[in-house]
Amino acid sequence: MCGIVGYIGYRDAFPIIIKGLQRLEYRGYDSAGIALFDGSQINLSKTKGKVEDLKNKAKGISQKGSIGIGHTRWATHGVPNDVNSHPHYSNSGKLVIIHNGIIENYEAVKQELTKRGYTFKSDTDTEVLVNLIEEVKKTEDVKLGKAVQIALNQVVGAYAIAVFDIEKPDEIVVAKLGSPLAIGIGDNEFFIASDASPFIEFTNNAVYLEDEEMAIIRLGKEIKLRKIKDDSVAYPRILELQMNLEEIEKGGYDHFMLKEIYEQPRAIKDTYRGRLLADQGLIRMAGIDQNMEKFLNANRIIIVACGTSWHAGLVAEYIFEDLARIPVEVEYASEFRYRNPVITDKDVVIAISQSGETADTLAAIKLAKEKGAFVFGVCNVVGSTIARETDAGAYTHAGPEIGVASTKAFTTQITVLTLIALKLAKAKGVFSESRYHEYLTELETIPSKVERSLESNPLIEIIADVYKDSTNCLYLGRGYNFPVALEGALKLKEISYIHAEGYPAAEMKHGPIALIDEHMPVFVIATKKGHYEKVVSNIQEIKSRKGKIIAIVTEGDEQVRDLADHVIEVPETLESLTPLLTTIPLQLLSYHIAVMRGCNVDQPRNLAKSVTVE
Repeated sequence: MCGIVGYIGYRDAFPIIIKGLQRLEYRGYDSAGIALFDGSQINLSKTKGKVEDLKNKAKGISQKGSIGIGHTRWATHGVPNDVNSHPHYSNSGKLVIIHNGIIENYEAVKQELTKRGYTFKSDTDTEVLVNLIEEVKKTEDVKLGKAVQIALNQVVGAYAIAVFDIEKPDEIVVAKLGSPLAIGIGDNEFFIASDASPFIEFTNNAVYLEDEEMAIIRLGKEIKLRKIKDDSVAYPRILELQMNLEEIEKGGYDHFMLKEIYEQPRAIKDTYRGRLLADQGLIRMAGIDQNMEKFLNANRIIIVACGTSWHAGLVAEYIFEDLARIPVEVEYASEFRYRNPVITDKDVVIAISQSGETADTLAAIKLAKEKGAFVFGVCNVVGSTIARETDAGAYTHAGPEIGVASTKAFTTQITVLTLIALKLAKAKGVFSESRYHEYLTELETIPSKVERSLESNPLIEIIADVYKDSTNCLYLGRGYNFPVALEGALKLKEISYIHAEGYPAAEMKHGPIALIDEHMPVFVIATKKGHYEKVVSNIQEIKSRKGKIIAIVTEGDEQVRDLADHVIEVPETLESLTPLLTTIPLQLLSYHIAVMRGCNVDQPRNLAKSVTVE
C-alpha cells in the first residue's frame, strides 16, 4: 500500500520523483504529492487523484531542487483528499514526511501532542508521526536521526518513512518496519523507493532495509544504518539488481495486465528454467534439496497466503496430496494467527506472496516460526521481506508484475509448487519412474500450450462483448479447477466491478442454483481430465434453468459444445496441470469485459498491489 519515492543528489529531483511515483502507482493511487527543496524553502504540491493530476497541479510550484520526496497513496486514515495526501509538514514547517503503513496508536499520541499545543490539519496518522518526531527533536535537543529513532520506539504499527529537515538540506532519514524500503546507491546520489523500479535506469545497486532499521542518507557520505530499538550500528548489504527497464514498461500493450497475461509462456519457462531437466529426469531446487528431510518427515504442510496466492495454494493442496501424498491445509494468512492455530515443529509452512511483502502473510510466518515450524517462502521479488524472513524458499521468476490484478503470479506460483510436489513425490517413492517422467515432459510443454490458449483471444473478446453488462456471474469447477473458478471470479470482480462468485460445481445445487435464470452467465471449466461426466451433468442442470453457459473445454470437445452457449478450447494436458491453461481464458475474459465497461484495468478502484497493512 502506498508508494514512496525520494531523491538526493545532483540531478533535478522533480522528473525522477514523478516518474518513480508513476511506476509505483500500483501500490495506491487515490492521491499523490511531492515536496522539493530549492535551496531556501520546501515547495509542496499534493492532490486527490493520480500522479498525472499531481503533474498538472505541480506546475504551480517551483520545480527546482536536487532533493525531494514524493508519495502515491492508498488511504488508511482519512478519506482521499488534498489535505490528507502526503507529504505532511510538522507544525513548525521544518520537517516534512512521507509514510507507507499504519500507526495503530496514533490517536493516543495525537491527544498527547494536542495537550502540548500541536494542531492538525489532516485526519492522518502520518501527520501525527511527523509532529511526534518534531516534539522529540525539540524536547530532547537531538538531531533528526536520533529524534526519528526515539519517536519510532513510541509508536505501534508498520511503516516505511522518509523524513526531511529544512535545517539539514543535505540529508534524508528513512526507516522501516513491516513496509518495504529500498535505497538506490549511485555516484554521490541516492534514491529512495518502495521498490527498485523508480531508480533502475540510474543504478543497479541497492540496499533493502531490514525491519526495525533506519538509515541516515547524507550527500558525500556513506549510508549510516542503525537499529531502531537500541540505536546500535547495522551494516548495509548492497545487492545487485536483476531487473531491467523493459520489464516495467508496457512494451506496446494497452495495459500492463494484458502484457502480463501474454508474458505467461515466458514467465512459466523462466520459473522452471534450470530447475526442470526433463531429459535427465531431474528437478533441481536448492531450497528443497537442502531441507528434504523437513518435508519428508512433516506431519503436514500448511499453506498460508492471501487473494490470488491463496488460490494458487488451493491448487497446490490438490497437487501435494495427489502426487506426493502429504496432507495439506490451506489458510488465509489474514485469519491464520487470529484463531490460535495448532502448529508444531513437525509442520512445514509454505508462505506464498507475489510481492514478498504481504503484511498478513508476514505475520503468519512470524507465528509459525515462534511455534517451531519450518517455513518455506514462495515469492517473486528478490530481496523481499518474505524471502529474508523464511527458513528457505524459491523465487517464481515471473518478472515485475505491475497490474494490480495478478495473472502471471498465479501461474508461476503453481509452476513452482508443482515442481516441489514432483520432487517430493520422487523422493518418497510414491511415483513410478514412467509417471514421473511423463509429468516432467508434460510440464516442459506447458508454455507452448499457454501460447495456444492465448490464440483464443479474438473469440474471447466477442464473448466478453455479449456479457459485459451482466450484473452477476457464477464460476464453476471441480477438483483442480475449483480454485481456478475462484480465481476467475476474483479477476472479474476486481477489475470490472461485476459481482461474481466461484463454487465447486457440485455445490451449485446447495444454494447458487436458485440464482440461475436466463440472465445469469455461468462460466464452467469442463476439461476432459477431471470429473468430466459430473461437470457435464452440472451443465445440463444449468441449461434446464435457462442459464447462459460459457464453457472452458479441451480441444476437440463435442459433448459440451452441444450444450453450451459459448465454448473456449484449451489444449489437453495432465489433470494436475490443467489450471495453468484453464485460467488463461478467464483472465482474458475479465480483461476485455473491464475494458469494454470503461474500467481502469491496471488500477482498479480501492485496490493496491502490495497489501502491507493488516
